[in-house]
Amino acid sequence: MTDRSVVAHVLRRLTFGPTAAEVDAAVRDGLPATVDRVLAPPGPVAYPSLPPVDRSDRQAAQAQVADATAWWIGQMAGRGGTAAEKLTFFWHGHWATSVQKVRSAGLMLTQQKTLRTYGSGPTGPLVRAMLRDPALIVWLDGQKNTRRAPNENLARESMELFTLGVGHYTEDDVKAAARVLTGWTVDRQAGTSRLAPARHATGPVTLLGRTGPLDVDGYADLLVRHPQHVPFLAGRVWLRYGGTGPAPATLTAAGNDVPAILRALALDPAFPRTAGQLVKQPVEWLVGAVRQLGVDPAAARKPLQAGLRALGQVPFRPPSVGGWPAGEAWLTTAACQARLRTGQALAALATATTQRLAEAAEADRLDALARLLAVDAWAGRTAAVLRPAAKNPERLLAIGLATPEYTVC
Repeated sequence: MTDRSVVAHVLRRLTFGPTAAEVDAAVRDGLPATVDRVLAPPGPVAYPSLPPVDRSDRQAAQAQVADATAWWIGQMAGRGGTAAEKLTFFWHGHWATSVQKVRSAGLMLTQQKTLRTYGSGPTGPLVRAMLRDPALIVWLDGQKNTRRAPNENLARESMELFTLGVGHYTEDDVKAAARVLTGWTVDRQAGTSRLAPARHATGPVTLLGRTGPLDVDGYADLLVRHPQHVPFLAGRVWLRYGGTGPAPATLTAAGNDVPAILRALALDPAFPRTAGQLVKQPVEWLVGAVRQLGVDPAAARKPLQAGLRALGQVPFRPPSVGGWPAGEAWLTTAACQARLRTGQALAALATATTQRLAEAAEADRLDALARLLAVDAWAGRTAAVLRPAAKNPERLLAIGLATPEYTVC
């Protein structure tokens, strides 16, 4: 791979839809400096103000969810050149929590603050915070987990899906962890959680090989110190950022800090060979297109949210606690048709971009399109489809967004 294709590959994986200018800057700066820049801590985020609404007022609650979704799409587009913004979306899919059950945009934004605050460092503080997260507690029935009526959902998923993986805990561990997590309640109006002592089970437990009294922080520490936590985390990062097969040893060696894992991934000499192995999730696809086409997400709020619904991935609405699928699940015939329709809507909104394409000679428009979309090259079959559309820049752009070279990175 050329220097340009290597840095473009890194930017495609670590950020949302690198622009031609961002790839140019990466070529000038070189790979190490580019990785340093995109992994740099982000600036503060201004969250929307969402007043509490009565749960019975479904219309008001739904309007707030739509506002929060539009706000986040805007954040991803505006700050998408950083790894931190994509990392927030990674964590949302990892600690998958759906507003469809939580029924509170405010609680979902509180969770996102936690993901942003603790997600760019070691996982210990993040796990501690998430076990107290009001939205996650509601999502996994933690508020129903009392000393008289234990509920094991949060205990089980905190090990199986969030920290250790299948096969690295026992059913006795689940029961013990559920006991440790009893008594947490959620105040929806305040957007907070607290431990109610009268609902909490006390006394020693035997959990993951340790016997004695244990609180929620002690449980979190057991999880992140478990020998399977780092390999599990590296595998999840590799699934979303790397490619097929097992995660390279360099990722596990980076420890339990996800930015450190991403740095190891981006600088691994074998990483460029993973090009063309990762199917973009719909949010990655759409936000990347918005950035590269220069579409204003606020002005395009309705078509963007409609596009995500059609593509099957809407922020704040993962289908289950296991999060969204990966890979070929996004390559169905229906998904391809939805990408083409959404691409047509985006191209119609990108008048300045289509005008720039129109200013290129018709014979040069395929190369101009590849540069715009950060595509290294078009395959012969793809070029044969694109070439007749070069007469119409808007149509060319729409088809380009639906090509295999753009969808698979």
